[in-house]
Amino acid sequence: MLTNVHTKSLDELYRTPIVQQTAFWSVVKQKLGEKTLAVHYSSRASDLFGPVSYEKYINSDLLVIIKRVMPGYSMAYVPYGPELEPSAENQGAFLEELAECMRSFLPKNCINIRFDLCWESYWSDGESLSEPSINAQELRFNINTNKWNFRKSMFNNLPSSTMFVDLKPDTRNIIDLMKPKTRYNIGLAERKNVVVKQMGIESLPLWYQLYEQTAIRNNIFLNDIKYFEAVLTAQANDARSPAEVILLMAEYDSMPLAAMFLIISGNRGSYLYGASSSEHRNKMATYALQWAAMNISKKHGCTEYDMFGVSPNPDPDHPLNGLYKFKSGFGGELFHRLGCWDYPLCNDQYQILKSIELNQMGFHLN
Repeated sequence: MLTNVHTKSLDELYRTPIVQQTAFWSVVKQKLGEKTLAVHYSSRASDLFGPVSYEKYINSDLLVIIKRVMPGYSMAYVPYGPELEPSAENQGAFLEELAECMRSFLPKNCINIRFDLCWESYWSDGESLSEPSINAQELRFNINTNKWNFRKSMFNNLPSSTMFVDLKPDTRNIIDLMKPKTRYNIGLAERKNVVVKQMGIESLPLWYQLYEQTAIRNNIFLNDIKYFEAVLTAQANDARSPAEVILLMAEYDSMPLAAMFLIISGNRGSYLYGASSSEHRNKMATYALQWAAMNISKKHGCTEYDMFGVSPNPDPDHPLNGLYKFKSGFGGELFHRLGCWDYPLCNDQYQILKSIELNQMGFHLN
């Protein structure tokens, strides 16, 4: 199914809308002390999609991050990759062959390969998601594989459900497709004189103050400020897959009320990190911020905007339900990914890793 599988320069990673599969993201991870590698592969279209009108070879690649997971051992993590998505009946066999081809490129102490798949979930009908038991999921995923080796991960490292807003219509039509309350709140923020500005690295401490408030208020993991400094200062402009990072801040009377990291990659703008003040929430600064980010993305030539992370369903008891209610108001379409799947390379150590992860709190739940 695969040919011409080899590592290549990280700068040669192909252009993609998936931020986490770019040379830019590799630079971010290297700044944070992690090792990365790029893997190239080719495949015949008929092997991926079944009968085709004419045969052709497809070239693709993926970014792999080598993460230390316990003393003396590592994991090969593929964030939102591979981008190339075969037909559903060929996915297991394709990913199995890719994993086996990757073995020789990985450290000898590598326990498993974790594919954080961006492919659409088998159990999605567009709006709703109804996943069967883990055993049933693994049975379905391993169909057509030789080793039946794939295991559903304990947690999804990246959000498996998101909203995509179509930016192709003109701005008037985009806002008309939003829910009435969202449109009203965007207008209210403007009437309240909320202003959205593009900020530089000098404003990172202001961002972090808002971020700390948000993390404490929502009881979520608090990243160190050096993490956001790495994202804001990473450069891959000479690579085939660069990305542009824009720090946006919504202010009222020169007071920061909300901020976000917007990342432009390929034809997509992504809302990667957000934060807001506990004060003046009636000014609706977060609505102004999202609308500004969509307009900036559109001006950069983007055709879609990724809201990046919601609950899979409008379940009021889900920890991400608040994000679902807020983000769904902007008129996007719900998309459910397959999430994290592990390919164990060393079963004994993999069982230990599963036990460790079971005792850790995951934020993005399966």
